[in-house]
Amino acid sequence: MKFKLESDYKPAGDQPKAIAELTQSLKSGVSDITLLGVTGSGKTFTMAGVIENLQRPALILSHNKTLAAQLYGEFKSFFPSNAVEYFVSYYDYYQPEAY
Repeated sequence: MKFKLESDYKPAGDQPKAIAELTQSLKSGVSDITLLGVTGSGKTFTMAGVIENLQRPALILSHNKTLAAQLYGEFKSFFPSNAVEYFVSYYDYYQPEAY
């Protein structure tokens, strides 16, 4: 099934350029990319645009459960016809000084 981004919004401002540059970089073999932006600048929408352009799945990582849930909801709404999964690990992180 194709990845089809569904949204009432269109890329605006720096988003079209960011989507094009990120897409081209990944197509040319760059494996590690960081997308920086202030809160509310459209990073999630930009990532969704790149996923649609590349037509391949992505693993999105979050540093906390609250943001992970928000990202899940947004990607689910952007890709309602595609599988969007959500996983939170309940394992404690390793703290050698605690033992």
